[in-house]
Amino acid sequence: MRRVTLFVNGSARNGKVVAVYGTLSDLLSVASNKLGIKATSVYNGKGGLIDDIALIRDDDVLFVCEGEPFIDPQTDGRAQEELTGSHTDWLTLNVGGRYFTTTRSTLVNKEPDSMLAHMFKDKDAWGNKQDPRGAFLIDRSPEYFEPILNYLRHGQLIVNDGINLLGRYYLAVPVASSAQNSQPAEDHSPISRKEFVRFLLATPTKSELRCQGLNFSGADLSRLDLRYINFKMANLSRCNLAHANLCCANLERADLSGSVLDCANLQGVKMLCSNAEGASLKGCNFEDPSGLKANLEGKFLPGVDMEGSQMTGINLRVATLKNAKLKNCNLRGATLAGTDLENCDLSGCDLQEANLRGSNVKGAIFEEMLTPLHMSQSVR
Repeated sequence: MRRVTLFVNGSARNGKVVAVYGTLSDLLSVASNKLGIKATSVYNGKGGLIDDIALIRDDDVLFVCEGEPFIDPQTDGRAQEELTGSHTDWLTLNVGGRYFTTTRSTLVNKEPDSMLAHMFKDKDAWGNKQDPRGAFLIDRSPEYFEPILNYLRHGQLIVNDGINLLGRYYLAVPVASSAQNSQPAEDHSPISRKEFVRFLLATPTKSELRCQGLNFSGADLSRLDLRYINFKMANLSRCNLAHANLCCANLERADLSGSVLDCANLQGVKMLCSNAEGASLKGCNFEDPSGLKANLEGKFLPGVDMEGSQMTGINLRVATLKNAKLKNCNLRGATLAGTDLENCDLSGCDLQEANLRGSNVKGAIFEEMLTPLHMSQSVR
């Protein structure tokens, strides 16, 4: 039995000592497993191609290739850099298992403030890890990296379908600027569910997503996690927000007219002075176990359907609820001072400790109340 030391082509590091037996195909199979590559050929230290296993001697040093020509490890790109001091040499990147070959100047010069520029500007400044082939390892998706590399090469950002411009994994400056430049200056067209979901996936969970003043008119945003998002003054008219999680979202002065928010989670939501005329909020949950109160002060809610909603402690002061359906709602401890409740159906509601002072209850229906309504609650 003979033993040899195997290296990846062009590298003299991280070698593997293996036993030689069987045929040359057996050796290539062992090399593939040991080195993590798809071995197709073997060379000796002088670059000679080995086509017969009988030519291999004990303690030989062999270099395994994946089909590329032999590369002398003594004259590879790293050794050349040490001799010349150049920072524009060719290098290989292993991005998510896919190899890209480029120059250091490409990664550095076009966008000097980018993440890639900082990684490769100064040799070994970041302690970049390398695989057995000497390629620099980057743990990201190659589909996202390819358009970024092409941008650095020729200055144009061209992406395939399904690639999110907000996936700024490698560069902040070019992607952001190109994304802005790719949109018309006066584009006020509604944002679709598909576009918005891309925004959500590209935003870290701990970062605030600002959607202030954006147009979502008619969009299907049902069952999405929209917690803590800033929708202040946004156009959400005729949107489908059923079963959406809007916990602590900011909907101040937003247009929710004609929207469907049935069974939505509205714990701690801010809806100050928003317009929800004709909206449906059946079975919504405004109750926050931590005690945070939902704020709908001054909200425009004529004809809204909020039947069966949980609204303990909610703030509806001076809101407009004329002709609203509030049947079987839990309004315990709610603030309804100065609220317009004309012709509202409050049948079966729990209004214990609710503040209705100065509210307009003309024509309101108070049948089958769970708790009696005291005069002190409604008289100024």
